[in-house]
Amino acid sequence: MLGKERDFVMENPYWGPEYSEAQIEAEIDNKIDGLKNLGCLIDQINDRIALCEKTTKSIEEGKIVGWFQGRTEWGPRALGNRSILVDPRRKEMKDILNARIKRREWFRPFAPSILEEHVSEWFEVTYPVPFMEKVYKIKAQKREFIPAVTHIDGTGRLQTVSKTMNPLYYDLISEFNKLTGVPIVLNTSFNENEPIVNTPSEAIECFLRTRMDVLVVGNFYIERKGK
Repeated sequence: MLGKERDFVMENPYWGPEYSEAQIEAEIDNKIDGLKNLGCLIDQINDRIALCEKTTKSIEEGKIVGWFQGRTEWGPRALGNRSILVDPRRKEMKDILNARIKRREWFRPFAPSILEEHVSEWFEVTYPVPFMEKVYKIKAQKREFIPAVTHIDGTGRLQTVSKTMNPLYYDLISEFNKLTGVPIVLNTSFNENEPIVNTPSEAIECFLRTRMDVLVVGNFYIERKGK
């Protein structure tokens, strides 16, 4: 309206703090007794595609994965850096998430993160939603394939994921698409009944006290083998 150029465009939400691999490793060492008590296996995977492949395999097997990467999201939604991820094809995952971690009301839906270029195949509206602030109708013929993220009215509060906005999260969903033919994961905030985790310490503590199966924090892949 003023005829001036914009001097700032918020193209991504990742404005919070991030932590080095050394800081993450130090927090794992600080909590190693608790991790050992759960029989956790800890693996450091420095190849990003190998990390994504291993993680998506766990999601495909029905495991609950805590995903802690890069800078914390700024705003009201977990958008792939402080997220809990599960398989959207499994109808039972909504109840499992609530029973084991989230403890939310039964009627509250969980959200799909979808590769931006596949939105037109799954949703009736295709305009990008990188900040997960809109609700679109899922195409009727697609709803049976992603029941865990399809609300009772056939909608989904989606997040569109682009390679430029979040390359690692994009690669993760791409690997899940290669494995399953579905370019979508169920994404909910990384927390129990508390504010979203912000630090590696908080992520590990949430993992320890809930019944999450896998924690991927930076390049460290931690899998619970005990109770």
